[in-house]
Amino acid sequence: MKMFVSERRDTIMDLLKKNKRITVKGLSSKIGVSEATLRTDLNQLEQDGLLTRTHGGAVLNDTKDEDVSFSVRSKKNKDEKMKIAEEAIHTIKNRQCILLDGSSTVLELARYISKEPLKLTVVTSGLQTAIELKENPDITVILIGGVASKGSSAIEGTLGIDLLDQVNIDTMYTSANGFTIENGLTDFNLYEVSLKREMIKRADKVVALIDSSKIGAISSAVFAQTEEIDILITDKSLPEEIIEKPLLKDIEVIISNN
Repeated sequence: MKMFVSERRDTIMDLLKKNKRITVKGLSSKIGVSEATLRTDLNQLEQDGLLTRTHGGAVLNDTKDEDVSFSVRSKKNKDEKMKIAEEAIHTIKNRQCILLDGSSTVLELARYISKEPLKLTVVTSGLQTAIELKENPDITVILIGGVASKGSSAIEGTLGIDLLDQVNIDTMYTSANGFTIENGLTDFNLYEVSLKREMIKRADKVVALIDSSKIGAISSAVFAQTEEIDILITDKSLPEEIIEKPLLKDIEVIISNN
């Protein structure tokens, strides 16, 4: 059966994650796709930061940060995340359809949303985010389908992306493991990244919730270019060298109250 491009590339990443190294010839025999097509796939996945091309194949990028569980990450810089989330709630309007990723910072936002008198449709890739919001009768919660992995609170992979074509997303709220002007928003979980990239494409507006420890940091893979971000909410003023960058001029930067 013929695969869609996204399904084929997910299959490539599944094989790469299991074997750490793959060859074009081996992929061709397993997937039943021409080597020329697979080279195009590998080149694109390398551009996305998911792998590194080698002669005749590819190797998996280092993802050692992936071993840090969601529960551990959620406790890190919690006060800063709460301040950012409290600021972000003011950007949400009644009767909007919003998209929330599965990050710990966006989970803090969901906790604020659940207490607000807002009628919303919330589409999310976050398991805990969905649980946090589902008891509020004024909020319709739609969970994106996919793989639920150990140590993660987010759905992974692109199995459920067709759902995103059935709804009109006003705003996506997302966080990242790193943000630089040159690289945009980056994260370490390659499977979450592939889904986040599709989520970004389908939102009219993108709001990035990034605590100051992530500013200037770079992780394994890019899921949003700087020019795709409309609003950046953080807990401290940005460094002067970042403020001076031309790409930042088109982004509304909001500093949370201390």
